[in-house]
Amino acid sequence: MTKVTPRSEDYSRWYTDVVQRAELADYAPVRGCMVIRPYGYTLWENLKEALDRRFKATGHVNAYFPLFIPMSFLEKEAEHVEGFSPELAVVTIGGGKQLEEPLVVRPTSETIIGHMYAKWVQSYRDLPILINQWANVVRWEMRTRLFLRTMEFLWQEGHTAHATADEAMEETLLILDLYAQLATEDGAIPVIKGRKSDSEKFAGAVTSYTIEAMMGDRRALQSGTSHFLGQNFARAFDIEFLDENNELQHVWTTSWGLSTRMVGAVVMVHGDDQGLVLPPRLAPFQAVIVPIWRDDEGQAKVMEAAQSVKAALDANVRLKIDERDGLSPGWKFNDWEMRGVPLRIEIGPKDVEQGQVVLARRDMPGREGKTSVPVEGLAVAVPEMLDTIQAGLYQRAQAFLEEHSSYPEDQEGLREAVSDGFAYAWWCGGLECEEKVKDETGATIRCIPLEQEKGTGRCIVCGEEAEEQAVFGRAY
Repeated sequence: MTKVTPRSEDYSRWYTDVVQRAELADYAPVRGCMVIRPYGYTLWENLKEALDRRFKATGHVNAYFPLFIPMSFLEKEAEHVEGFSPELAVVTIGGGKQLEEPLVVRPTSETIIGHMYAKWVQSYRDLPILINQWANVVRWEMRTRLFLRTMEFLWQEGHTAHATADEAMEETLLILDLYAQLATEDGAIPVIKGRKSDSEKFAGAVTSYTIEAMMGDRRALQSGTSHFLGQNFARAFDIEFLDENNELQHVWTTSWGLSTRMVGAVVMVHGDDQGLVLPPRLAPFQAVIVPIWRDDEGQAKVMEAAQSVKAALDANVRLKIDERDGLSPGWKFNDWEMRGVPLRIEIGPKDVEQGQVVLARRDMPGREGKTSVPVEGLAVAVPEMLDTIQAGLYQRAQAFLEEHSSYPEDQEGLREAVSDGFAYAWWCGGLECEEKVKDETGATIRCIPLEQEKGTGRCIVCGEEAEEQAVFGRAY
């Protein structure tokens, strides 16, 4: 098996090698698009299920809206169309004829959903509307990378309408919390919850919130965003309702989204030079049984034991038996390491005789990660070990984030800090200071953390009084 490019040699090449050789995705014949392979799609499905479960538990329902949007819809909200114009894919011919109005291939759905909400909402009794859709979107990206930035990608986008600003803001922050839960609890990825600066917010939003994660090369990845849209889209699309006093009001709306770039985050946060390292809660296979034998008699005994182990674990663990012929155990070990399966269960003739198996942890390669466990206690030992791996991956990622987070006090310190990760620094809120940092360091304000010390300080750029700290970092 060909080895992947070491992370220390070329991190970008390493990432592409792992995504392709672990069979998560491949390049499509159309520039900037990708084919998500079954193993990668199962990983996405597990993310999707974990998030969808949280949505439904908080009262949200799924629906579906069209892929094609009239160009005039986007033009109704000036900031929105200006922000998305460079990324639009536009259809001008249909059925061999020139269309009377161009159709935009969905880059996001605020406009068409706003149009429908205007039809559906008449009274305060119709509110709130809490709708999510799982869909694909198209954004004409010039520089693409598998999962992280492609012209077409999969995501969910939620769109809600409320009677009051407070309710809409509460919704916006609720979703941010759900995204953070998905990242930390399922992805084992620590994130910073925060508010975007005005220059970085979603086009058409009043306020945008984000979860920001640190990748293995110390760059930031915006991993999910939730937007308080105020009444901007409600006014553009005349979404009005009669309130309890029988007075006509515009609704308050939100939108929020998380995409397949979260798959890329899982790869980059946990992966190593051997390939993927997947958190057990998301892994397509949480364990794989690798039978080892030398002759037909040994094969029969080992395979019988393997089937027995599988039967004992099937109810609580996603697993399979590697029954592929013509491949050595060593080759199989390397293959499953590349695919990031959290736990390998090795069974040989001596293990059968001794009534045991060998458990090999993916997060601890080599002898250090191997343990012999009696078959009798396997139904308890395996789930416990998977929980230990899940917690360990989060702790390791959290330690990495903390190690590469700094608190510089001057511009020189800021330059050094963003070259090594995240920099927490006081910021006056001025665009000029924000742009100066970007021009001089290549770093942007990833967010203004929701949790930060109270008080004031001096802006790290201009020295003026500042009321908030921002997280600066270089990002994907």
